[in-house]
Amino acid sequence: MLYILKTALELGFLYAMVPIALFISYRVLDIADLTTDGCFVLGAAVSVMMARAGHPILGIPLAMLAGACAGFVTAFLHTKLKVPSILSGIITNTGLYTINLMVMGWSSNQSLLKQSTIFSLLKNGLKNSKAKAFVTLADWYAVILSGIIVVVFALLILAFLGTRLGLSIRATGDNLDMVRASSINPSFTITVGLCIANAMTALSGAMVGQYQKTVDINSGTGIVVIGLACLIIGETIIGRRPFFKGIIAAIIGSIVYRVIYAVVLYTKVLPVEFLKLITAIVVALAIAFPAIRKWFAFQGKKISHANGKGGKDNA
Repeated sequence: MLYILKTALELGFLYAMVPIALFISYRVLDIADLTTDGCFVLGAAVSVMMARAGHPILGIPLAMLAGACAGFVTAFLHTKLKVPSILSGIITNTGLYTINLMVMGWSSNQSLLKQSTIFSLLKNGLKNSKAKAFVTLADWYAVILSGIIVVVFALLILAFLGTRLGLSIRATGDNLDMVRASSINPSFTITVGLCIANAMTALSGAMVGQYQKTVDINSGTGIVVIGLACLIIGETIIGRRPFFKGIIAAIIGSIVYRVIYAVVLYTKVLPVEFLKLITAIVVALAIAFPAIRKWFAFQGKKISHANGKGGKDNA
């Protein structure tokens, strides 16, 4: 049980920035950004290649910068060239395949064998510490580091969205016409929002790449669906309002999803190959849940009305 909890927390925190990114683009900006898959690999590729060069810590901010650039391209296509948001993400995601290969030295995968990573640096630091309390935490190094990174950036995002620019970004997603009438440039707010969202996606990819000590050109396939599933699971558990609950829901949902994932792998209730299908079903049901709930409520009223009418006729 402890192993399942540890694994779920590690992977939950490592991938938590993806649902947070989707919260910004999908919930705040009301834009379906499909740049996620390619941007995740981009972050992992930049991070791993920088670690191979001996700069694992520097690889994290550079990966975020690369992700922000990918978000800028999507925003430019959408706001300046008037390409629909979904197509903008698809176009950028398609182009990122070649960019990612370029970053990885035209190889489909890269690995870190003897190179240091941000995780190995922390692990060695804890093990070599003179304090026994730190030595005992060495086995939880991945949970500690990824958890700290996620919490810090979650707080930074919450603080930013409370600023004047952040409120303008939130208003853009709520009512675009009102934003234009308020002399706020929606193209600018959308661009900033998508840059931040994709920087968070790249951050997740950067952490995963250094944690797994490898990156593959296809490692981001389906990440957007998994991230959306985590976000919806979290929102189902703790709700969406007030606003800060959305960020918390993204983190909680990521951990819960990984708990389910770890339990399925550990107990072998279902083959691993079924996990993608289950994820797709969970996302579809979660999105359709309001309509399903209304349908059941309507059917319940019909039945109660029919029973009431039948009782009156019998009387």
